[in-house]
Amino acid sequence: MSDAVAQFREATEAADIDAMMSALAPDAELTSPLSGRLTFRGHDDLRILLTAAYGSLSQLRWTEDIGDGDRRVLLAEASVGPFRMTEAMILELAADGRIRRLNPHLRPWLPLSLLAVKLGPRLLRHPGVMRRAARG
Repeated sequence: MSDAVAQFREATEAADIDAMMSALAPDAELTSPLSGRLTFRGHDDLRILLTAAYGSLSQLRWTEDIGDGDRRVLLAEASVGPFRMTEAMILELAADGRIRRLNPHLRPWLPLSLLAVKLGPRLLRHPGVMRRAARG
């Protein structure tokens, strides 16, 4: 297992935003699974997004790490309020081994909708982040 991937797994389960950020490349990006259009880039914007996202989940547990090399898939289970959800996170690694791209896939619809309701107000407090993400 890549050190950055292991660090990211442990950090997200512990909601340790500083450890999450150190696992990411400086130019890391994440395309929103909620909109499919918003792309968050760079440590400053990703810190805000990941703080809001992982602060909205509970009981996160990564169950599988699939692949090797510069592309990995992590599978997880978590709760949003009273609802259970699953996540498949596709990670692309940079040349230095840190995570360059995060592509989360979440299901089912009901907890995903509740997650959107929780994230919306937290992200709207940062209109600059949302504007930059909307540029694609």
